[in-house]
Amino acid sequence: MTASETSLDPRIRSEFVTLLGAADVIDDPIRTRTYECDGLTSSRVVPELVLLPRTADDVAGCVRICARHRIPFVARGAGTGLSGGALPVARGVVIGLNRLNRVLEVDPDNRRAVLEPGVTNSEITAAAAPYGLYYAPDPSSQQVCTIGGNVAENSGGAHCLKYGFTTNHVLSIEVVLPDGSQVTLGGDSAEQQGPDLRGVFLGSEGTLGIVTAVTVRLLRTPEVMRTLLADFPSVAAGGQVVSDIVAAGIVPAAVEMMDALAIEAAEGATGAGYSLDTPAALVVELDGTVEECEEQFAQVKEICDRHGCTRLHVAGSPEERANIWRGRKAAFAAVGRISPDYIVQDGVVPRTRLAEVLERIEEMGVAAGLRVANVFHAGDGNLHPLVLFSAAEGQTERAEHLSSQIAELCVEMGGSLSGEHGIGTDKACSMPAMFGEDDLAVMDRVRAGFDPDHICNPGKLLPTPRLCGEKPGRYRPHPLEEAGLIERL
Repeated sequence: MTASETSLDPRIRSEFVTLLGAADVIDDPIRTRTYECDGLTSSRVVPELVLLPRTADDVAGCVRICARHRIPFVARGAGTGLSGGALPVARGVVIGLNRLNRVLEVDPDNRRAVLEPGVTNSEITAAAAPYGLYYAPDPSSQQVCTIGGNVAENSGGAHCLKYGFTTNHVLSIEVVLPDGSQVTLGGDSAEQQGPDLRGVFLGSEGTLGIVTAVTVRLLRTPEVMRTLLADFPSVAAGGQVVSDIVAAGIVPAAVEMMDALAIEAAEGATGAGYSLDTPAALVVELDGTVEECEEQFAQVKEICDRHGCTRLHVAGSPEERANIWRGRKAAFAAVGRISPDYIVQDGVVPRTRLAEVLERIEEMGVAAGLRVANVFHAGDGNLHPLVLFSAAEGQTERAEHLSSQIAELCVEMGGSLSGEHGIGTDKACSMPAMFGEDDLAVMDRVRAGFDPDHICNPGKLLPTPRLCGEKPGRYRPHPLEEAGLIERL
């Protein structure tokens, strides 16, 4: 019997209850439905059970029971992922990690912190701030996304251009492997001897085990930060500014771009002061010493003027800076104001091909009869096209197809399928567009080395005949079901 065919009987449920207590084992269908999807809401599966451990040992105990009975399990943090990475498995269990949410240690002398996986991204910086330190990666969902999920997806954020992704800031992770054993990957310093198993685990999207503690590197809070918001007559002009800034030897802390549709949504939601009549806006932030920032800031403003900047607003206070970032980071959620449904895509292209790719995306949207809003980390070419559609008007399949086309376009342009949101179920079937059969086979062998029974977050990341033959998405009833001849269980 395979893991996917395993069903739970009352005796197995009793094992979980004995371990965790009845209150932390959820089997009420109404309550388990709460966990049926992550931020990719078009794909939904109701799990058999939801387990809510409170300690690392509890997590290990849950996994040992799953391993003994070959029950598929999916770890879940805040559920903010956008690729279906935390999508449950039918007849499987979800192991929720929200209750492992303690900051275990802040060590200012060594500039590091030890955290349980349920600590939110922004809580790390809040804990470090009294010591003049902060945690650099900052996804737009940082108020709610958790460090465990950041490790699983190797999350980035607006400031990854200068400071790198999660992998550049994680020293070690404590992990429960798919057989229930507990190990530590990595160490106290960034340099490790032997195979980099910490690096293998980071970004593996929950397919190799469950994180129960993370040791992260903290940075000194910069002496000064300078932030500007600049409008441009076209996305191409803004893209050329980005190229020229980097060519001048300037590495900003962040360079973000939004197009007119994204600005319309974000400004309507936040009133942050973005111009509604501009085709494109750039947010550029520099940090460092006062002298360094002043010199580079003058260069950035000159480059903006050279490329036809129509409005340039410099944040004159921490409150103004926060307001600019509030508008940018609200963009994803704000798109709901201008479209009943939307898909958030995530891909990477060479910075020099930004204008070309955005033009192609616009053409593809016109061909599909759908609008596409663009928000992206312009400095490192990490695109976040939002495909707008209406499910009520029967546009779902068209939107899903366009979203996949955009992801594969990024590969065609010399980029990759994902910059930070992961592959999950959303783009697993596009993996052959980027990797050959040998590449995928090696990845599968690495995964099997950790999880030979394929019970740890199965059906994610790598293409499988089931996944790609049965495209994930909204449930579509079989014609016999519609005719009343069969019943969906």
